[in-house]
Amino acid sequence: MSSFHLPFFTGTSTRSTFSFSIKSSSFPSSFSSSLVPFQRFDRFRSTSRTTTRSFSCVFYSLKAKAMAELVQDKESGAAATGSGGGVRPEVEHSRTFLEARSEQELLSGIRKEVEAGRLPPNVAAGMEELYQNYRNAVFQSGDPAAVGIVLSNMAVAFDRMLLDLRTVIFQDPFVFETYHRALREPFDYYMFGQNYFRPLINFRNSYVGNLSLFYEIEEKLKQGHNVVLISNHQTEADPHIIALLLEKTNPHVAENMIYVAGDRVIADPLCKPFSMGRNLLCVHSKKHMFDVPELAEMKRRVNTRSLKEMALLLRGGSKIVWIAPSGGRDRPDPFTEEWYPAPFDSSSVDNMRRLIEHSGAAGHIYPLALLCYDIMPPPPQVEKEIGEKRIITFHGAGLSIAQKISLPEIAASCEKSEEAKDVYTQALYKSVTEQYDVLKSAVHGKQGLEASTAGQVFSLHKFLTHNKKAIRFVHKRMLCKKNPIFFLMPINDINGRLPFIGAESIRN
Repeated sequence: MSSFHLPFFTGTSTRSTFSFSIKSSSFPSSFSSSLVPFQRFDRFRSTSRTTTRSFSCVFYSLKAKAMAELVQDKESGAAATGSGGGVRPEVEHSRTFLEARSEQELLSGIRKEVEAGRLPPNVAAGMEELYQNYRNAVFQSGDPAAVGIVLSNMAVAFDRMLLDLRTVIFQDPFVFETYHRALREPFDYYMFGQNYFRPLINFRNSYVGNLSLFYEIEEKLKQGHNVVLISNHQTEADPHIIALLLEKTNPHVAENMIYVAGDRVIADPLCKPFSMGRNLLCVHSKKHMFDVPELAEMKRRVNTRSLKEMALLLRGGSKIVWIAPSGGRDRPDPFTEEWYPAPFDSSSVDNMRRLIEHSGAAGHIYPLALLCYDIMPPPPQVEKEIGEKRIITFHGAGLSIAQKISLPEIAASCEKSEEAKDVYTQALYKSVTEQYDVLKSAVHGKQGLEASTAGQVFSLHKFLTHNKKAIRFVHKRMLCKKNPIFFLMPINDINGRLPFIGAESIRN
């Protein structure tokens, strides 16, 4: 029970430079005429003050040893200001980026900060390249407002990165507690992340599977139940993409989900501003427990504390936790180059199951499939390092959930408890892979709603009204059947109404 290897960001690093690249891809040729992109929200601004200091200590702090130390042992007395209450006091810093009104002003602002001694030259080079790559990705969407979206989002992103560097330089970095609650004020880091990643998703080619089960989960949370989502893990942006796909239909789930996070997400200065807007349970990956041998014991203590923290959270009820028991991101097959969910670790699944059982509150485990690797695919190497190239594209995504799976149902057919644990993990994994296949056919195979048709098609658009009750009723009737069901629907429009709902299916 003392170790998790379930982060949504994985890997540690000894490299400290920053660079990015963009993968060019053709603009999607097929669009559903009944769908429109999500609406965009107002951007954010912050306060200001300038400062000068040597940066030699910044990059040393990004090495593997310092990365682990950033998850500080509470017993050491290190402060973790603001992380527990959802509030982070604003630190005054330069307003160079926030005051930019054009691409030229924004990029010249980077050089201005270097000349003023507030930004390391190699970090500045990475930021400039990031701007170009993000701009190209957003332009792939064909959105007529792309210029303004890019300028606004990158200005805020640069501002937050500069602020984080300033706090590191003055030895007052933001430190994530074992349980970090999303910072929503005075700066809303959650909406910052939503706004940044939203333009990268092709919502017209994105789908949610079995939406009625997300409504079911919301009801269970209101009743005080706990919910754990056992999922595959694809990109650094997984938490943001999940929230974006659910923000209109299930905002409570989107905003209150707790993600099990590895040490990299809370140490990399390019990840930290986005991580600060998510609810996180911070752990050290079992894969990297001994990367720095002298820190192994500290990492174990952190993980033990994380388990205790999770137990306390579940005891309070009404919690929803996302966890990836593969211990890392999905990878393409080296021979076929096809992406597929990485196998689950049975001990990680069993840890979560036991935590739920001993929480004292009702708990449920659902298998969740996520498809989004094209938006930010990882590099070819096995482990991701800080500062390596990040590939960004505009692409569709998919999210699907299946009916909850309980151990007693599985254990009834097993003679030994260890066998039941393995069979249970495999049952969850099988469900995730089945859903993943349907999402892949819908998004990558360009089958859309037809991807959920494996034998019998139900044309429901004439029957269903645009409300939750109708969807729940029909889906509940479909779920009475024994065969797996994949009920896909396209992402809802900006008014929150559900567009055409076709093709519900039963897999034979």
